[in-house]
Amino acid sequence: MRELKLDVYSLYPDLTDIGPYDYSILVDEVAVGSFLCESYGVRVTSRSSGECSQIANVTISTSRIDELMDLLVRNQVSPIHLRDVIDDWL
Repeated sequence: MRELKLDVYSLYPDLTDIGPYDYSILVDEVAVGSFLCESYGVRVTSRSSGECSQIANVTISTSRIDELMDLLVRNQVSPIHLRDVIDDWL
């Protein structure tokens, strides 16, 4: 599994308060029949406490994981609330 950390400061220059969390996209491979596809998940880590929550295999769509990450960053979703937000998003 690979982890792609978001550079929130350059991706979201319009946000004045970036928040206390780091966001990452998790990339894994999953077999679909005879094909291998990339599967995307997310990780949220608190900079202050180090608390971390991750959910793998949320989607195989790059556009959908981008939408989800935008939602998480803009709403400053914490590790504690990650599961609930993804459940509602799906």
